[in-house]
Amino acid sequence: MSGAGFILAINFVVAGLLAAAFMAVALYDAKLTAARWFALSYGLGMAYFGVEFMIYALGSNTPAIVFSFAIVLAGMAQFNVGLAQKYSVQNPRTTMAATFIVSVVVCTLIQDLPRTSFWRMLAYQAPYFAMQLIGVWIVGFSRARGRLDTVLLVVLSASALQFLSKPFLMVLAGGTGASAQDYLKTNYALFSQTLATIFAIGVALLMLVIMARDILADVTSKSETDTLSGLYNRGGFERRASKAMEDALRQGMPVSLVIADLDHFKAVNDTFGHASGDRVIQAFAGFLKSAAGGRQVAARLGGEEFAIILPGSNLIAARLFAEGARSSFSSLPIEGLPADRRFTASFGVAELLRLESLSGLMRRADEALYAAKKDGRDCVRVARPAEVMPGTAIGRVR
Repeated sequence: MSGAGFILAINFVVAGLLAAAFMAVALYDAKLTAARWFALSYGLGMAYFGVEFMIYALGSNTPAIVFSFAIVLAGMAQFNVGLAQKYSVQNPRTTMAATFIVSVVVCTLIQDLPRTSFWRMLAYQAPYFAMQLIGVWIVGFSRARGRLDTVLLVVLSASALQFLSKPFLMVLAGGTGASAQDYLKTNYALFSQTLATIFAIGVALLMLVIMARDILADVTSKSETDTLSGLYNRGGFERRASKAMEDALRQGMPVSLVIADLDHFKAVNDTFGHASGDRVIQAFAGFLKSAAGGRQVAARLGGEEFAIILPGSNLIAARLFAEGARSSFSSLPIEGLPADRRFTASFGVAELLRLESLSGLMRRADEALYAAKKDGRDCVRVARPAEVMPGTAIGRVR
């Protein structure tokens, strides 16, 4: 077997492994429909390499060559469909269908040109470039791009350009052989197949890493989210509140915390049932979520207790926020409960002191909340700015 034939065999195995890997991801989470398209794409890659082996072993004709070309182009199109689903970009199916049809026609027409023709090779490779460029456009058009997604964009761009480099590579490597059957015996085939392997594996591995990142982020988010309210749970709140405090302090901004507790919540459950109590929790959580800005972090700490961290807000601003929330919620009707019945909440407010930890801030806000409960509920109380001695705060924010 020639060197190019060996690379072709490796590509066949690698395409199968990548198709299996993407299918495993799709089976892990049925919502990841993009993974199924990626698996189909690399499955078509296996079919392409199988056809190339048949051409090498049994000889070639125009239909076989065009069929081989069409399989690769179809596989790239399926990969683009997966990219569109992954990045929530409208699927450019019309553009891809037109590219596919025109390309197959052109591929058929150029078969009578000499195999050593530069323009024949350019016409053969340009559709691959165009189809890959559509994938570049899909990722580039996405608004939700992180560092890995940017790396993918760069690799896809390089992969697209390598198709345009192949006519020049053919000239430098001495041609593609006298016939399609001789192709795998040429140096050009060795270089071309190696380039294809590098980019196919690079793109696939990057996509697998990106999907693994998204799965991990989703698992983390679910583990830190309270199912009933849709807000963060205590663990998620503490992690994000600590980060928000660090960012605010680094920028020299104040940070305040508001802790709220629904009033007479046990009576709500006893009178109207636990399902109605859940609706009250969901209504208050929805209210907090809509009131929270981009940097603010809201959570359900447990039971009927909630918290929201307010970066950039001093004690006065935080108290105004709490007063507005108290007044608005007390006039909010709850779906499924008597129209004339209103529910209230008590609030405790504290501003972060120098060298104070999140636990210390939460303790003082809790004390203010206790004072609000003691003073008759449905009110806001502010924590006293007790001194915090250097060296005593646990897990202080620097």
